[in-house]
Amino acid sequence: MQENKPFLVVGLGNPGAEYSMTRHNVGFMAVDAMAGNDAVWKSEKNALTARVEIDGKKVILVKPQTFMNNSGVAVLQLMTFYKIPLENVIVIHDDMDITVGGCREKIGGGSAGHNGIRSIDAHVGRDYRRIRIGVGHPRDFDLPMNPADWVLGKIGPAQQELINKAISNIKLF
Repeated sequence: MQENKPFLVVGLGNPGAEYSMTRHNVGFMAVDAMAGNDAVWKSEKNALTARVEIDGKKVILVKPQTFMNNSGVAVLQLMTFYKIPLENVIVIHDDMDITVGGCREKIGGGSAGHNGIRSIDAHVGRDYRRIRIGVGHPRDFDLPMNPADWVLGKIGPAQQELINKAISNIKLF
């Protein structure tokens, strides 16, 4: 971690109102919560960004606008432009293998089938910090549903409450 450089905190999601409250957009929800009401979002390098300070550290919050499957394009462009090292990149995303509202962290690893992570891995490498927020799997609810339809589905109020609690408990530093 290079303390003299800002941290790039990337929330994964898809742009557009039709995706706003879907499971796949919990990364966007997390960075929105971190930004608070006073942050100013601007469009740059295929992303919306907001500069904030969290626990005394300079942070650039990021919502890629490239759609999930091409998230790595925006991450690479921002890392290159701001000269941010990979160890200062934190990606927040949904994870179907974690129960709704659960939260886990790791550095590196595989994509576990997550196309946003697969794209970032392909563009910048794998050794960045990942904060994974559980959205559950349709089989957890005995739903005969395609996992892609599940993550693109709207979150119900009870699940949203659990996800919001997980987001509020995230500690970046």
